[in-house]
Amino acid sequence: MDACLRSGQQPQSVDEAPRPPDEEGLQTDGSSGPPGDSNKIEPSLQSLQKFVPMNYASYTQEYYWFAGKRIVIQESIESYGAVVWPGAMALCQYLEEHAEELGLQGAKMLEIGAGPGLVSIVASILGAQVTATDLPEVLGNLQYNLLRNTRNHTAHLPEVKELVWGEGLEQNFPKSTCYYDYLLASDVVYHHYFLDKLLATMVYLCQPGTVLLWANKFRFSTDYEFLDKFKQVFDTTLLAEFQESSIKLFKGVLKWD
Repeated sequence: MDACLRSGQQPQSVDEAPRPPDEEGLQTDGSSGPPGDSNKIEPSLQSLQKFVPMNYASYTQEYYWFAGKRIVIQESIESYGAVVWPGAMALCQYLEEHAEELGLQGAKMLEIGAGPGLVSIVASILGAQVTATDLPEVLGNLQYNLLRNTRNHTAHLPEVKELVWGEGLEQNFPKSTCYYDYLLASDVVYHHYFLDKLLATMVYLCQPGTVLLWANKFRFSTDYEFLDKFKQVFDTTLLAEFQESSIKLFKGVLKWD
């Protein structure tokens, strides 16, 4: 496994992180299985975390079903990065329905703008080696959701990394060691001022053979302007379209001169 897909430093304990109700057989002491089963003691979610979730007052538990698993996502309407958006649902559905065709078992994937982590969780359950990225303030909740839903359920525990679009790319994701079979992105294009940096980040992270899967709900004229620029640098295929919700799912392969 390459350097960008290893766990890295040993995570530190996070005692102040928000704790949703314990589920899936996980007890408050971190043990897995029925009470009193001392042979199945495992670290708690908190002790595995490297990042502290933001202390939002409005955390809720939302439930999704993909890849034969119930997925529990901690969300908050106080942050764009702590909510599952429609494009993520569409991308999860596509990954689930085309897992064998895409060859997800063991595939190396990076998700741009992972938010609360649903897409990365589904990709991990389907067998991929996933690096989930987002802004620093999102990483605590992202990692909590990933650990909660993939620990003991996936062959590869996903990694969480900070990615600020257009910044520190060569330093944090050197091309010599960071190769990805797939880039994943959902609802990363909306009315913000970093669309050029987003496109530059997508281009940088692609190498020969990398496929970008991008799902987005198209809301504004700027979304279509981004799509035009995207098509200038990527060979673009429309994989699916949900007209009732204005969601489009594209496959992009970087054009090489």
